[in-house]
Amino acid sequence: MKYLITGGAGFIGSHLADALLEKGHHVHAFDNLSTGRLANVRHLADHDRFSLTVGNVQDYHTLEKRVVECDRIVHLAAAVGVQRIMDQPVETLQTNVGGTENVLQLAHYHDTTTLLASTSEVYGKAMDKDEDLEALSEEDDWTLGPTSKRRWAYACSKATDEFLAQAYHDEHDLPVVIARFFNTVGPRQSGRYGMVIPSFVERALAGDPIEVHGDGTQTRCFTHVADAVWATQKLLDVPEAEGEVFNIGQGTEISINELAKRIRSMTNSDSEIVHVPYEEVYGPEFEDMKRRTPDVSKLHVATGYVPQHSTDDILRDVIASAGESTDSGPVPENAPTSLAAFAS
Repeated sequence: MKYLITGGAGFIGSHLADALLEKGHHVHAFDNLSTGRLANVRHLADHDRFSLTVGNVQDYHTLEKRVVECDRIVHLAAAVGVQRIMDQPVETLQTNVGGTENVLQLAHYHDTTTLLASTSEVYGKAMDKDEDLEALSEEDDWTLGPTSKRRWAYACSKATDEFLAQAYHDEHDLPVVIARFFNTVGPRQSGRYGMVIPSFVERALAGDPIEVHGDGTQTRCFTHVADAVWATQKLLDVPEAEGEVFNIGQGTEISINELAKRIRSMTNSDSEIVHVPYEEVYGPEFEDMKRRTPDVSKLHVATGYVPQHSTDDILRDVIASAGESTDSGPVPENAPTSLAAFAS
């Protein structure tokens, strides 16, 4: 099969590329390198079944050239990270909504099976509103804050993506699957956009203070990237998954305070753990959710999914990979569009 991965030089995209190539598929990565990194795919520079286009999913004509060549699309490209969303709200909305519209329209025109990456952010504060809710299922209501609070722009943009995907499926019979990722973590993930585990690990290893935002009692469930990649591939192989939404995650909750302590212990660090009010980091009236735990029973029934990695497994892998090349930054205006040209 020939796969197109938008966001293919990103954290999840590069791991997915590795897995697909290992199975004998062809992979074309499409990435504007705004948050993706050449370092993530540099090891594939000489692979005869891998190629890379540096481009933006908002560029319809460049994107179309890649879509016509593929059998399947995995649409991962998005503006991600709380810090980036707070700093660049216009780009967030344009990339997430406009880019997804381009992908779905082209997939429809060329009848291409597509997986759309969504996010647990769409649930918003649902578990805070209903304290009896043990885990979030795909059919649960979602609860967001007011539009005056920028925090919710990302969630709204991804929810719009889901509505678009469902509309293309219902109206045009587009074979599309929606996957809601819950806090996917692992090697190659950068902490520079507010991702908590790589950020904590970087600080602990450097001996810098580990900054916990808020009081640290908020809990999260973290998913190893290898489990997320396995589920992504399986969903594309299950015809019954088309037109459906699936959570991808694992259900072990950990507080951010405990996460900081565990990382400090596992890195043998003497870093101080400090608490920083949300408003000092993200501005006034920032909102966060206290809990976000996935129900993955629907995914299990469809694919047999059972997470294989614990939170400690994730931490060990992130710590072990810390210090690997993290080159990033703006792409030159006349940047070449092949990885080989970058790799020299």
